[in-house]
Amino acid sequence: MQEKIIKRLIVKQLKKEFPNWRRLTKNKKKQLAKQVLKEVVAGYDSKQVSNFSLSELTGTPVPPPGIIGLNDMEGFIEKTTRCLLKFPVKRWQRHFDDPELRVIDGLLDDRVLNELLAPEGFTPCMRDIYPCHYVRAELLKALRYTGMSYRAYCKDVINRLDSKRQRAFIHLPLHKRIEIDHTQLCHFRRGLSTTQMVNLTVYMMHLLVKSGMISHPFRICGIDSTDLAAITCPRPLATVTLPKGKKVRIYAELDADCGKRRKKRDKSEYFVGYRLHTLVAFDARTGAHYPLVNLMAPANHHDNLFLPQLVAFAHAMGLRIDIITADEGYIDPEQNEEINKNYGVRVIAPASEKVNPPEHVDAESGAVYMSGSCETAMRYLGRTETGHEFGCNDQACFHAPNCPQCREIPLDSGMFGQIPDQIEQVNDVRDIRKNMERCFNLAKHREGLEPLRVKSQHAAMAAATFAQMATLLLEIVGTRRTPKKEEKPIQLKVAVAFRRARASEVGG
Repeated sequence: MQEKIIKRLIVKQLKKEFPNWRRLTKNKKKQLAKQVLKEVVAGYDSKQVSNFSLSELTGTPVPPPGIIGLNDMEGFIEKTTRCLLKFPVKRWQRHFDDPELRVIDGLLDDRVLNELLAPEGFTPCMRDIYPCHYVRAELLKALRYTGMSYRAYCKDVINRLDSKRQRAFIHLPLHKRIEIDHTQLCHFRRGLSTTQMVNLTVYMMHLLVKSGMISHPFRICGIDSTDLAAITCPRPLATVTLPKGKKVRIYAELDADCGKRRKKRDKSEYFVGYRLHTLVAFDARTGAHYPLVNLMAPANHHDNLFLPQLVAFAHAMGLRIDIITADEGYIDPEQNEEINKNYGVRVIAPASEKVNPPEHVDAESGAVYMSGSCETAMRYLGRTETGHEFGCNDQACFHAPNCPQCREIPLDSGMFGQIPDQIEQVNDVRDIRKNMERCFNLAKHREGLEPLRVKSQHAAMAAATFAQMATLLLEIVGTRRTPKKEEKPIQLKVAVAFRRARASEVGG
């Protein structure tokens, strides 16, 4: 924790004193980083720990005001597109014959995009480029030109008058030289606020629900993370080792940090960059997964710090979620119980092997007994305020006259989590999370999120937002969907099992 606080103090000071940090030379950056690092470490006080909130420590935002809920998005769109006189508009779709781009172009409404992204004081008169043009340019790059740099993309694709299809999708004039430079796209990404990026995500989710691909509320969701290496800062500018052996590293990209990579055969164990945490909705009818909420954070933070933040954003966006399945990195009984109390969301994670089963509980089958001499397993009755209640109705047992036939087991990180292993289909829900890697693979390799070509945490979050938009639009269109094998029919069993579990809760 100490090294993370020191790193945050250094980054905060460098950003404040040197707002033009990106324009400095490498030698100047090294000199400043070493100087500030030395000053902060010398004047560090452990009492400063209480001055940092979770969002400040991780560099992630809190849910800001102005977020439009999913249920309110329909009214917002209707209000934005309502007009007394319907003037004729240019038929851009006749200029490109790509069926995929034609359908995506019909899904997006420029008036809604401009209203969602218009900054304060925005005046539409006497403008050639609108926010919707930038959004469409980013989406076209994610859909078609992921391998190109922004400089080559703008010069060779969208700014050529003979690129009729590309300019028509962006809604640029086809016979007038109005160009979008790569620096304009850079400023556009950097200028997007958290509220605007979240509202763009809500707009895409509204289109997804309206298409019938998935229904809201989202009964089962999952959370996972993936590594995004920054290609601009392979080595640190300055490094210091603290007394306990922890290191503080300052890179040219101030927000990036060194983290441990998931086990990969062809890659090193550590990387420098960010880790993308994503909340994914699972459709039990088709087995499909749809990314909902993203958070970009430095790579050196533990995963369990971001589950409450993602749930808070989902709540601010008006998303109703019943169950979240996660891996071992998100196991924190106290934190997950707090999420359940505040948002009514249950967290299912694999049982930790480090937690020993309670007394008189079979470690293999999970059967619960009243005592060591019992031969009849107890049945699950439901949740209490502090744990799970089990009961026994075996009147033929010779212990019955003197046995309370009721037992409460407290919550733990093992087989007695928020939903115990005694509930049927809990393992099926855990297995759902294993398929979520497809969402990250699509965003990184198909939508071009890797290699990460941006140079700040905020810009990386904007790039992840556009990659998510492209993913959801392609799922709606379905032109790249491959035929799947017959899915295991678990949707009804999962839904019924958890409805019965909630109905049988005691005091929950």
